[in-house]
Amino acid sequence: MRHAKKPSTRRPATHRTSRAPARRVRLLGLVALAAVTALTLLMVYENGGTASSATGTGTGTGTGTGTDAHRRDATPRPQSSPSAPQSPPESTPPPSASATSSSTRGTNTFSTATASGKAVGKGTVRRYKVQVEHGTGLSVNGAAKEIDGILADPRGWTADGRNGFQLVSSGPYDFEVKIATPDTVDRICGAAGLHTRGEVNCDVGDQVIVNLKRWNTGSPQFSGPLHEYRALIINHEVGHRIGHGHETCPGPGRLAPAMMQQIDGLRGCRANAWPYDRHGTYLGGPSVA
Repeated sequence: MRHAKKPSTRRPATHRTSRAPARRVRLLGLVALAAVTALTLLMVYENGGTASSATGTGTGTGTGTGTDAHRRDATPRPQSSPSAPQSPPESTPPPSASATSSSTRGTNTFSTATASGKAVGKGTVRRYKVQVEHGTGLSVNGAAKEIDGILADPRGWTADGRNGFQLVSSGPYDFEVKIATPDTVDRICGAAGLHTRGEVNCDVGDQVIVNLKRWNTGSPQFSGPLHEYRALIINHEVGHRIGHGHETCPGPGRLAPAMMQQIDGLRGCRANAWPYDRHGTYLGGPSVA
């Protein structure tokens, strides 16, 4: 009698290679992930700590400290961020026909005006020369006559009854007014520790250094004629020479003092180039410490 075979207790054979492709896929995926991670870290390192594309940071225009620069303002201001909101500037007055140069670099040599004038004012009379840097395109005698007219104006410093001025071409003098290109202004003022950054003027030693850029283009904060802004430059710097410090706006709607750094903003005042009005009243404001 033939006995029926007992059912086998052995498990059917399985193909061990069936899982191998899946393992290889996972392994390749891990390798790829590791490669991407390494590449990302390399990009982070090369971009200075950020994986995003570099966007260059803007540098400040360096409008300086106002109409001029002084030793207490020697430390440059932090550079502005390109994303910082900017208030729209007022329109800059166009340069006059006699002021067409936009040079930033001159020769570091100067011509002295041969023009001279009569003494104006009372009290201490300060003699001054006018010089213009070669390469600016300005007439040195033309500039001297304009400055002479500013200092002789009845709204100027002679209205105080204690100060006078005289344009001279030779002999002893008390100070010089030099009109120079921005690079030369930076060099002269920087030697005294003043940071004009190619934008503003300075008063150093026996020199009033006028930035050609300001002389030719005025200021975005000053809406008057270019000649008036030139008067502000001269009155402000000469004001320092005769002992005046900085002042600020005396109140909304009033005329800004000539000793206010108006290029920094008018703070509610109206632009003004003169220390006195036509009636001899001083147009001052609170002192700035």
